[in-house]
Amino acid sequence: MSIFSNGANMAAQRSLLYALGWTEQEIKKPIVGVISAQSDIIPGHMHLEEIARAVSEGVLAAGGKPVTVPCIGVCDGIAMGHEGMKYSLPSREIIADSVEILAKAHAFDAIVLIGNCDKIIPGMLLGAVRVNVPAAFVSGGPMLAGHKDKGKLSLSSMFEAVGAYTSGKIDEAELLRYECAACPSCGSCSGMFTANSMNCLLEALGMALPQNGTLPAVYSARLALAKRTGEAVMKLLEKNIRPRDILTPKALKNAVRVDMAIGASSNSVLHLLALASELGLSKSEFSIDTMNEISRVTPNLCRLAPAGERYIEELDEAGGVSAVIKTLLDAGLFEGDALTVSGVTQEERTAGALVTDPALIRPVTDPYSPYGGLAVLHGNLAEGGAVVKKSAVAPEMYRHSGPARVFDSEEEAMQAISGNQIRPGDVVVIRYEGPKGGPGMREMLSPTASLVGAGLGGSVALITDGRFSGATRGAAIGHVCPEAAAGGVIGIVKEGDVIDIDLEAGTVNLRVPEEEIAARLAAFVPKQKPVTGYLKRYRAQVTSASDGAVFKN
Repeated sequence: MSIFSNGANMAAQRSLLYALGWTEQEIKKPIVGVISAQSDIIPGHMHLEEIARAVSEGVLAAGGKPVTVPCIGVCDGIAMGHEGMKYSLPSREIIADSVEILAKAHAFDAIVLIGNCDKIIPGMLLGAVRVNVPAAFVSGGPMLAGHKDKGKLSLSSMFEAVGAYTSGKIDEAELLRYECAACPSCGSCSGMFTANSMNCLLEALGMALPQNGTLPAVYSARLALAKRTGEAVMKLLEKNIRPRDILTPKALKNAVRVDMAIGASSNSVLHLLALASELGLSKSEFSIDTMNEISRVTPNLCRLAPAGERYIEELDEAGGVSAVIKTLLDAGLFEGDALTVSGVTQEERTAGALVTDPALIRPVTDPYSPYGGLAVLHGNLAEGGAVVKKSAVAPEMYRHSGPARVFDSEEEAMQAISGNQIRPGDVVVIRYEGPKGGPGMREMLSPTASLVGAGLGGSVALITDGRFSGATRGAAIGHVCPEAAAGGVIGIVKEGDVIDIDLEAGTVNLRVPEEEIAARLAAFVPKQKPVTGYLKRYRAQVTSASDGAVFKN
């Protein structure tokens, strides 16, 4: 029953609800906030009004009163490659704050959170933990893969085509053909990029119903899933099951296991660490090293674009995340007694899941790799850790040594790449793009895709204190901590210094004597880029990427 039915002391508040056209019976029902990030600028969000309507129908059918309220969102693809990307990761904190404010200020009894892309889902997760009323998630679903010349495409194909164009491999007419074919429908971009990674991990965390991460946006079954989510949140309310009951250390570790199995985006490291921080977990309960430990014993079962030639819609057809979870469960690599928003455990929920395409979801006895899709590296260049999507790296680049090509911004690096100034064997270093240095820790799909498009993906490594899109492939090492702006060793790398990378050993080192590194650091004064507005406040508050780039307590 709604708080607003509590006698005379809520009469003034009820008068405002009558102003909305509510009836006395509606006011007495539990109020469910349907928090939707619908907008007309994000392809993954353009249809969320329909998803929100379907959720509301499910809530109504189960006896609740749904109210739809808005949430902001940034399209990383549109923001990529210019100043706008500085606002993408910072938007996560605004989204978390918005969820908290909307739910608390309006005394929602429960919430359903509807997003799709990149920072929206992680921000909503953080907000749901703070509010801690019964909550469930449903995404807008993935985009269908594009088609060109009998092959499939995604947004990463588009960025790589730009690299091919700038290096003279294709002409403008061919670039236009890519441009018109890469993104054929609404939905989150069709590979295992950040948006789809997080929506799949919502299933592994237990916060969304099965198929949340894989059912295509354009399928009518997506609307039915939204209705079932509305019904599910009412059952959670009845049983008083809340996010903190579901999001235990066990659930986070399960999410990491699925992350490693499906080869998810390296951005999931940031967001799971941020979630652990919001939950108040200690470093011993969950940290960046926890993720590395799980990676070492979890096989990589899926190779979806950009690491492979298969797409999210095909994962759905192969059995989806439930089939991946069942495969891990049967191998003793997943804790099945974790609770879910279905009101049952993961083991109960996935009991009937089947892998219908073992070439897409491989058995644990025949994985793509015996270890996970992500790896955390350490060394003198990254004492606090660095992250690489190992499943998207060509085996010949697992070990690489080369001269550093040093750039103090993404723009400087892109000028060199576009000007054909990068040579096979080089190690491109892009610094001052971390949480504080950017500020905002920009994704850098443009440099990595341009290198791949220019034919350098198998011979050039890229290291940054910024981060990469889930669409990135190649030897792209991000999240280097400490970042340059915080006095990290990446800030004192000089042009021509040799950098040694060993993904098998999990190391990334600057081949410079310790005495020389110490002398450089002693004389080092980090740069600080001029910023105003929200970015200035963000820089003052944000912590290291190794802590999830959350705000200081």
